[in-house]
Amino acid sequence: MKKLLSMMGLGAVALLPSLAMAAAPAVANGADNAFMMICTALVLFMTVPGVALFYGGLLRSKNVLSMLTQVIVTFALVCVLWILYGYSLAFSEGNAFFGGFGNVMMKGIGLDSVTGTFSQMIHVAFQCSFACITVALIVGGIAERVRFSAVLIFTVIWLTFSYIPMAHMVWAGGFLAADGALDFAGGTVVHINAAIAGLVGAYLLGKRAGFGKEAFKPHNLPMVFTGASILYVGWFGFNAGSASAASSIAALAFLNTVIATAGAILSWTLVEWMVRGKPSLLGASSGAIAGLVAITPACGTVGVGGALIIGLVGGVTGLWGVVTLKKWLRVDDTCDVFGVHGVCGIVGCLLTGVFTSSSLGGVGYAEGVTMGHQVWVQFFSVCVTLVWSGVVAFIGYKVADMIVGLRVPEEQEREGLDVNSHGENAYNQ
Repeated sequence: MKKLLSMMGLGAVALLPSLAMAAAPAVANGADNAFMMICTALVLFMTVPGVALFYGGLLRSKNVLSMLTQVIVTFALVCVLWILYGYSLAFSEGNAFFGGFGNVMMKGIGLDSVTGTFSQMIHVAFQCSFACITVALIVGGIAERVRFSAVLIFTVIWLTFSYIPMAHMVWAGGFLAADGALDFAGGTVVHINAAIAGLVGAYLLGKRAGFGKEAFKPHNLPMVFTGASILYVGWFGFNAGSASAASSIAALAFLNTVIATAGAILSWTLVEWMVRGKPSLLGASSGAIAGLVAITPACGTVGVGGALIIGLVGGVTGLWGVVTLKKWLRVDDTCDVFGVHGVCGIVGCLLTGVFTSSSLGGVGYAEGVTMGHQVWVQFFSVCVTLVWSGVVAFIGYKVADMIVGLRVPEEQEREGLDVNSHGENAYNQ
């Protein structure tokens, strides 16, 4: 080897490292690996216990365990389905709407497999955490009267034919990505997708027994606050982690998440204070969720000033969605899934098209794209999500209804799902 090097000369010796680097396979970056594992853990923490506690506190005490059970069991079901075929159909090479079967049961994904600059196994887990929380959000719209077995049947159908294709269309180079839609961390894929599915379910199930005649108040506001706080902290994994590296874009998403959420808490609280005469903990907690939802699609592409405006608008529109829109729709959306996640998700997606502009502090559009065109693309992506998820949800609920029945009998509903569906009581009287 030494003889060969001397014959080649010093210039060739200097070239050898670059040749070796070109031939070497991609290697995961340790810092990005660690960053993405932390972000994945944070998103998993958002679902169990974050969503479970937030929704559980909003319900009546006789149904809180049913919510916790639905969240943790659907979480487990989605994890298993994601490994079996979900990741492959969402993120492997395919067509405009679905991936292929190349990674079924993690086929082809080894210890050295890399996505970008981090292990592909972490990518599998990170994207799994998004699928888990999206399904968990849906159950808030149909709580306190849905049959547990129906929730599980619906989960299989909706995950397969709505969440997976939406993830592929937006994040894996599918239909909406090719159209130029911007959705950094899940405005369409997660929030609007889940919200319309919850709304369809609320309509098909009908209103809870006594709705509009009896007072349905949250049974545990400290639990609601705890869940909201967990979601706030976990959301940094949700948004910053979507940068897929410990990069300057992750830092931008992190800061935008801080300021947008703070703005939404203030705007929701102040407007509620003016309209109702008193600021409430429930309002402040809901405002936090509204801001987090609104900034999700925009966090990695808008400037800090744009993020603040999105948060302020998200807080006001979220309150409008919960108070006014819900009355207009005449629906019993138990935990206001559409009022917050649907309305604020739509607002966030549309404003992403505005504040991504470099003239407004954002990172800028693709070459040749104007603000008007980007806003139109964002609007189109919202419409596709609403129609796609709405249709799949309708079919999923109908299939579950045919197999096991969608709603529990009224006497069981009045007594409570905890004791009738699960044989337990949350609180000993």
